[in-house]
Amino acid sequence: MCPMGWDAKDIALLKRLWTAGQSAAQIARRLGCSRNAVCGMLTRLGLKRGHKPPTAKPKIRPAPKPRPASLAACARPVAKKVSRNSAERQQPKELSKRQLYAILAEAVRNTG
Repeated sequence: MCPMGWDAKDIALLKRLWTAGQSAAQIARRLGCSRNAVCGMLTRLGLKRGHKPPTAKPKIRPAPKPRPASLAACARPVAKKVSRNSAERQQPKELSKRQLYAILAEAVRNTG
C-alpha cells in the first residue's frame, strides 16, 4: 500500500474515506501508513475539509453604554503627574580621561 508509494487504488480509497468524513488518522490506520503521509497526499490532491461550525454559541455582549458626565464627576480625582523643569535636572558630569581610566581600572580590579 502507501509505505512504498501511492497507487490509484490507494488514492481512490483515500478520497472516498475523506469525503465520508473519516479523520486522517483513521484513514492512515486503514491504509497502513502514517497520518503525515495521508495529510501530505490530501494536500497534494487539494482536498480540504470545510470548516466545522462552532459547537458553542458565544453570547455577544453589546458595547457598554457611555456614562453620563454627572457620574464621571463623582469619580475619585486622579493625582496629576508633575514634571520637573529642565533647569532643575542635573546634567551628567563630564569626566576627564584620567578619571575614566581610574574608574575602568577599579572596575577591572573588582571583577578579577
